[in-house]
Amino acid sequence: MGKIIAVVNQKGGVGKTTTAVNLTAALHDLGLRVLLCDFDPQANATSGLGVDKRKIKYSIYDVTINGIPVEDAIVKTPYGDVLPSSAELAGASVELISTNHRERQLEMALQKAKGSYDLIFVDCPPSLELLTLNALCAADGILVPVQCEYYALEGLSDLMSTLRMVKRKMNPRLEIFGVALTMFDGRTNFSTQVAQEVRRHFPGKVFATIIPRNIRLAEAPSHGIPVTAYDRSSRGSTAYKAMAEEIQRKL
Repeated sequence: MGKIIAVVNQKGGVGKTTTAVNLTAALHDLGLRVLLCDFDPQANATSGLGVDKRKIKYSIYDVTINGIPVEDAIVKTPYGDVLPSSAELAGASVELISTNHRERQLEMALQKAKGSYDLIFVDCPPSLELLTLNALCAADGILVPVQCEYYALEGLSDLMSTLRMVKRKMNPRLEIFGVALTMFDGRTNFSTQVAQEVRRHFPGKVFATIIPRNIRLAEAPSHGIPVTAYDRSSRGSTAYKAMAEEIQRKL
């Protein structure tokens, strides 16, 4: 039975989708069965794995709102499987309000897929609202990307408060699976200081691998492929492959 890991940080621009996409591809390359569930209405993780969101038949919206079987929505790619998102998901929070067990819809959907994968990543929207709550209720753990820049820790206290609340009231198995340091600039002392501060806040939870600022990481999404396929020898690709190996050992 696979683990479900929510990739979550309510602060935007921290490398959340980049991390979800490239870890999916890197773990797939290591031979794991990986599914990336794109639970963000922007659907960037969907296009990041090369899926044209305009041509999909069903999305995670159809699975959670319209009861479409999850296996009918999954799209296979050379980089791992993806449960695509669509713009319709933006209205799902409102539609879920009147639903019984509204915070459990994603969990119920993914339970049917869990046996087919070693790992399921859920790419969450950059906010703490009903979609993110669904992801936290479905997950066995969370992976938190943290940008190595000023204000990096701002808002993380809110995320940790939400995590504790969900763990206490809704999902007792929820844990911090790992914290990923992203956008590290080795030319500045400040990035190093932020990394040290994050390690102090999350002892034993921060991955040893640090994801650097890298132009190839920024370019890969425009080509609709992960950086591991776009430029296998780039620093960004090497870093995500190393982090994937850490996760494989952790599993």
